[in-house]
Amino acid sequence: MMDCYIDIKLRPDPEFGPALLMNTLYAKLHRGLVDIKSTSIGVSFPEAKTEQPTMGGIMRLHGNDQDLERLMGTTWMKGMFDHTSVFGPLEVPDKTEHRVVRRVQAKSNPERMRRRLAKRKGITLNEARELIPDHKAKFLSLPFLKLNSRSTGHPFQIFVDQRMSEVPIKAGFNQFGLSSKATVPWF
Repeated sequence: MMDCYIDIKLRPDPEFGPALLMNTLYAKLHRGLVDIKSTSIGVSFPEAKTEQPTMGGIMRLHGNDQDLERLMGTTWMKGMFDHTSVFGPLEVPDKTEHRVVRRVQAKSNPERMRRRLAKRKGITLNEARELIPDHKAKFLSLPFLKLNSRSTGHPFQIFVDQRMSEVPIKAGFNQFGLSSKATVPWF
């Protein structure tokens, strides 16, 4: 039951911009959720904007009191306390809207799409270039987070869509705190 939340607000920092701090905080959250094997904690970004894609300065964690306390009882935020203010766990207000906070995969890198097609179909990169011209790339205007893969070290982006839902939907979250089905309270 999503009856509690924690707001983690970024503090202004002369050395590190808010995007870098949010990326770092989110990467640490992911590791924390993996460590405790959580599928019951969701995340939202109440200040995210799509006009100038930014995640804003607040990361909100959603869950029940026990799950949030369990996460916060670990060391996942190590190194972030000088850069953040933590509020909660607090009770979710009575009347809230609901949103599905999900990852959207961008198909914006035609070269990567060509490499995958060539490998999958056993064709050359030149043949793949003919099948996937540059204009096939789709660019998203969603806010995003930049992370590095722990397994490969390669950078990747997580585009985040926070879509309204008419009703609350109970389902599990992945270990990024996202779900294509579950809703979180929105206020």
